[in-house]
Amino acid sequence: MAPRLQLEKAAWRWAETVRPEEVSQEHIETAYRIWLEPCIRGVCRRNCKGNPNCLVGIGEHIWLGEIDENSFHNIDDPNCERRKKNSFVGLTNLGATCYVNTFLQVWFLNLELRQALYLCPSTCSDYRLGDGIQTEKDYEPQTICEHLQYLFALLQNSNRRYIDPSGFVKALGLDTGQQQDAQEFSKLFMSLLEDTLSKQKNPDVRNIVQQQFCGEYAYVTVCNQCGRESKLLSKFYELELNIQGHKQLTDCISEFLKEEKLEGDNRYFCENCQSKQNATRKIRLLSLPCTLNLQLMRFVFDRQTGHKKKLNTYIGFSEILDMEPYVEHKGGSYVYELSAVLIHRGVSAYSGHYIAHVKDPQSGEWYKFNDEDIEKMEGKKLQLGIEEDLEPSKSQTRKPKCGKGTHCSRNAYMLVYRLQTQEKPNTTVQVPAFLQELVDRDNSKFEEWCIEMAEMRKQSVDKGKAKHEEVKELYQRLPAGAEPYEFVSLEWLQKWLDESTPTKPIDNHACLCSHDKLHPDKISIMKRISEYAADIFYTRYGGGPRLTVKALCKECVVERCRVLRLKNQLNEDYKTVNNLLKVAVKGNDGFWVGKSSLRSWRQLALEQLDEQDGDAEQSNGKMNGSTLNKGELCISENERRLVSKEAWSKLQQYFPKAPEFPSYKECCSQCKILEREGEENEALHKMIANEQKTSLPNLFQDKNRPCLSNWPEDTDVLYIVSQFFVEEWRKFVRKPARCSPVSSVGNSALLCPHGGLMFTFASMTKEDSKLIALIWPSEWQMIQKLFVVDHVIKITRIEMGDVNPSETQYISEPKLCPECREGLLCQQQRDLREYTQATIYVHKVVDNKKVMKDSAPELNVSSSETEEDKEEAKPDGEKDPDFNQSNGGTKRQKISHQNYIAYQKQVIRRSMRHRKVRGEKALLVSANQTLKELKIQIMHAFSVAPFDQNLSIDGKILSDDCATLGTLGVIPESVILLKADEPIADYAAMDDVMQVCMPEEGFKGTGLLGH
Repeated sequence: MAPRLQLEKAAWRWAETVRPEEVSQEHIETAYRIWLEPCIRGVCRRNCKGNPNCLVGIGEHIWLGEIDENSFHNIDDPNCERRKKNSFVGLTNLGATCYVNTFLQVWFLNLELRQALYLCPSTCSDYRLGDGIQTEKDYEPQTICEHLQYLFALLQNSNRRYIDPSGFVKALGLDTGQQQDAQEFSKLFMSLLEDTLSKQKNPDVRNIVQQQFCGEYAYVTVCNQCGRESKLLSKFYELELNIQGHKQLTDCISEFLKEEKLEGDNRYFCENCQSKQNATRKIRLLSLPCTLNLQLMRFVFDRQTGHKKKLNTYIGFSEILDMEPYVEHKGGSYVYELSAVLIHRGVSAYSGHYIAHVKDPQSGEWYKFNDEDIEKMEGKKLQLGIEEDLEPSKSQTRKPKCGKGTHCSRNAYMLVYRLQTQEKPNTTVQVPAFLQELVDRDNSKFEEWCIEMAEMRKQSVDKGKAKHEEVKELYQRLPAGAEPYEFVSLEWLQKWLDESTPTKPIDNHACLCSHDKLHPDKISIMKRISEYAADIFYTRYGGGPRLTVKALCKECVVERCRVLRLKNQLNEDYKTVNNLLKVAVKGNDGFWVGKSSLRSWRQLALEQLDEQDGDAEQSNGKMNGSTLNKGELCISENERRLVSKEAWSKLQQYFPKAPEFPSYKECCSQCKILEREGEENEALHKMIANEQKTSLPNLFQDKNRPCLSNWPEDTDVLYIVSQFFVEEWRKFVRKPARCSPVSSVGNSALLCPHGGLMFTFASMTKEDSKLIALIWPSEWQMIQKLFVVDHVIKITRIEMGDVNPSETQYISEPKLCPECREGLLCQQQRDLREYTQATIYVHKVVDNKKVMKDSAPELNVSSSETEEDKEEAKPDGEKDPDFNQSNGGTKRQKISHQNYIAYQKQVIRRSMRHRKVRGEKALLVSANQTLKELKIQIMHAFSVAPFDQNLSIDGKILSDDCATLGTLGVIPESVILLKADEPIADYAAMDDVMQVCMPEEGFKGTGLLGH
């Protein structure tokens, strides 16, 4: 099939030879492409949008032929959620709780612990009614023991493939989105469980944690002088073994028990010798528990980065561990067999995934517990090779060879060994009756859910089969051929064939023209179907309007024909009009046309012809738009041109609704009056400006201006106006034709709401000098004649005379308002402390070189301060002894004055931009962000870790990471000095630092710490 553009041209080719008034029904059907050949399946690879008869590639391929009924639904088989026979139940990962799930599975497969917890009495008596369970409310465990009981009961007898431990996790107050230290969790939870069970009366329950996990060792110190032994007994629930520098588990145990020499400054005070003596210290294992937990210390503190890191080194261990060589009292049974290996997959200490390999004590088979997924190992063997092979590692250490009955892992962080016994494990751990009732109830809910899901699947399949039959029947009857036809949108047909969305009513409104018929330009998104198929569609799905053969719009086709003919004629007419414009217009036969419209009339004509909905009025108005003024001819002849009658008639073919202005047409009378008034006002403004410039020449030229810091000798009085008034007045005098005259002096901006002056004498000589202008008395007299003055502000110099000839006093009228002045200063300081997205500069000091003022003064002095300011600056609010600041009596009430504050805020603006120097970078910060967050920004900018950063500002060390920049005195444009302590050259080594932008809190605030 020909491309879409070729089909478009072919549909309207007849318009080149047919005038609009000659359009027939045949031309209309050709424009709507009624008789284009339909496409054939297999030949046409995709749907042809230019052909309304192409019904291929609209989504029909998935319905033709045989279809698997499973494609009719997106509901998984509920039996996939059912627990497999002779398998265990998994646990849902709630986000980052895989470390909790691994320990729950290990503890569940400790049969003695499970049996003891089942014997623990429950406090859910209010939940039970008689011998049964209340069915109208869910069971909510009240204690940690009850949570663990309920979880274990579900893990033992649930029909589900996995269960949700959210109740248990919530009871402990754990953050499900934050991964924690698994080893720390194990220790804290065992301590919490032991404390909880200690209140039980049954000794088998009360002492279960000690019986299963508790051993005893002694710290033994032996004096080398007298041989006296000092013992400190201690209980343990796991042995924490250092793995750094070791390859075998036995080496780690030996190092744990090795002898340590106490010499030199570390000598031991012997009570027998009554003096410090050289000694040896070691750990002696006195007794071992039934379940021996060996913590492999893979997560260690890295002094270089200041955070934990993981040791991804291989450690070998055997399935049988003989502990007799390591215990003090020989002769007992100390042979252990491996029962669980806990794995951490990941190279970082702050990310990764936890799984557990646990041995079923009853069958002796190994299982891998990975949250919801449980996998049984083949041949009753522990298989860690798969875990190790899949794990990426920064180090390419080759895995050592392991003999029979031994394993090695670089991801194992905890090994659990069980004491070997001749007795077979008790296989009769029965779930208590009340817990079994709860499990049965949950199983009933699960079965109901399975039935509901199965029914939903069946309904989806039935609907799919019915839709399949409908499509197979109707698709064959869709092509219209020579029979009666209708148009339906392609989008609706595609949605009808889309199995994932329900079919909605047919909506053809978007395809209608202004005559409520089918728009010719919308034929590319429509399809012509048989009337038979259309009747079925509208009967089943409804909608409308129906677009039959009567919906072909003759008006739109005729208009399109006219537009196409004009487009073809446009280039020829453009040359004709250009030639006519070269001929001078004689007499009064011409017409006025706007110059801008005339320059771009061809582009305007094209825009009008390309408009889709026949909205030509707006484009017609564009022609002669520059000649219009409220519908009349404009007075400026520079904006219009006279063209001949022939040229105007050509233009009118393209712009029939453009306004017509013959050469004899009068200009707009209102515009003439306004023009005359404007000329008179311009002359008046020039006269006023010239008079004011002559009256105040020095003020205009900024010459011979008085200065407060060097008071002139020939006057004792100086007047003050705002600098804003002076600048606006100078603008008017320079360009009186463009600017409005200044009629008044607004000094109220320099006063507070009480009418008092806001500036001290000292501030007006320095930072506030940019807000005021000093006026000579002679100039003030002239200002009062030329302008309306709202408030008179002056400063008078008074010689003290005989009292103190050398002292001079300066008095302002009106007097200073101390309260408002103090409020202004506070507001300025607050603005400096409450900024957002402001720029500061960080300068890195290299080789301990100090930055001196003379070499880089912008590093030590704020950019708004000069050297003179540094020498003579006084604390904010300090009273100047040479300036009268009395407030004239009683304290006045403070009044909020927003306009005044807004005007005064420009006082804190910087007088010059900071110039960056080498080794300095600009950062965007906010006053409320902490120093810790700033250090993270600096780390990205300079590749210096936060703990290697020594920051200071103006000689003050910045050390409080929790303090905000505002409270630390960091203001916009500040320069912070950075000194780095042995920065890390390898940026990739800071991988863990990037993940710990927030301080570690561990299990703070959780139930594990009693909160």
